[in-house]
Amino acid sequence: MSTDLLTRRYATIGRHSPLFYDEPVHLVSASGVWLTAADGRRYLDAYNNVPHVGHTHPRVVAAMAEQAATLNVHTRYLNEKVLDYAEALIARFEPELDRVLFTNSGSEANELAFRIAGQHTGARGILVTDFSYHGNTSLLAGATTGLQTHEGLAEHVRAFHVPDLDSDRREPDVVRDEALAAVDTAIAELLQSGHGVAGVIIESIFSTEGMPRVPAGFVEGLAARVRAAGGLVVGDEVQAGLGRTGRTFWGYQRYDLVPDLVTLGKPLGNGHPLAAVVTGHDLLEEFGSRNEYFNTFAGNPVSSAVGLEVLRIIDDEGLWERSRRLGDEIRERLGELVAADPRLGPVKGDGLFFGFGVFEDAEQTRPDAATTKRLVEAVKARGVLLSRIGPTGSVLKIRPPLAIQDAELPVLLDAIRGAVGEVLA
Repeated sequence: MSTDLLTRRYATIGRHSPLFYDEPVHLVSASGVWLTAADGRRYLDAYNNVPHVGHTHPRVVAAMAEQAATLNVHTRYLNEKVLDYAEALIARFEPELDRVLFTNSGSEANELAFRIAGQHTGARGILVTDFSYHGNTSLLAGATTGLQTHEGLAEHVRAFHVPDLDSDRREPDVVRDEALAAVDTAIAELLQSGHGVAGVIIESIFSTEGMPRVPAGFVEGLAARVRAAGGLVVGDEVQAGLGRTGRTFWGYQRYDLVPDLVTLGKPLGNGHPLAAVVTGHDLLEEFGSRNEYFNTFAGNPVSSAVGLEVLRIIDDEGLWERSRRLGDEIRERLGELVAADPRLGPVKGDGLFFGFGVFEDAEQTRPDAATTKRLVEAVKARGVLLSRIGPTGSVLKIRPPLAIQDAELPVLLDAIRGAVGEVLA
């Protein structure tokens, strides 16, 4: 670790912009799923979902460079590349989701989605989970429950709990119905306060919440209640989209649900700033009738070239199928590991987004954040980077780029096994 770099960072960016690990990693290059530090050490990246098809993928780099050397302007001019990408992206969705608005980040996309929902419904009320993060604009900071913000929860926002069958071991129907009753209460409060219900935003794998095992019918019941109250459903696919969860291309397709608006970000441009809102014709026409939406950099030809190449690589390299296949294999191996120690919770997640809980006790009633943090550090010491999530910070978060190869699985699994053996001995 470079003390000089830390000094420069604190003197410019400040001390409160977070860094990973007790000793932050000074990275200088990357390729595929491998990161190289300034001291020459290589780390397997099992955390970052932004380089979706792999760090510095040569086809992404070439597409970016070629378009940058040809033309890059905003979208007030006609350009084939922008439309090629828009058409290719929309083709990945259900027929009713047939329009796209480009943005530069997931925060912008979620903010725009709620502008559209607010105009359509005439309401301000927003429903979020009780440990969530959807961006850092002013509106979204007031709807953030999973990070500290000075704004606090805005008066027009209500939070609901996502049930987890791993921690609540009653009958699934009982757990589901109790959670939906709490949603009913939150909706009633918004209606009675005069805010109404503009919509709910959900991230389908509930990653910030710790990847709970949600009872069947909860997500569908939540959406039905919001729509009955006049609101729209916003599906935040920044984490779960583009084949990340393996069995479906978009995370929301794991449920019997098509959102009214879908927001995309992070992996869409493989590290290039690119995000979007996908919705239907009627909502977009209604929004456009009262708003001239223009975003200088969003959906420019370079961004579109990158986004289009990412979609092509996912297809050409079979990354969606790889996410399912390797995810199944990793979870099976991790299942064997956690079965050997009652302090380790069941494996969570789907595809190449997974983890497991860590507890102080064999009954798994006391989440152990301190030990989870030690595991993260011990895995790093073995050359693999991952993190932790959940309300108590006690769920390991493992989320490699979809470019991870079969031959790299032993590196990941051996590092986790070794760390568990060291820390939990």
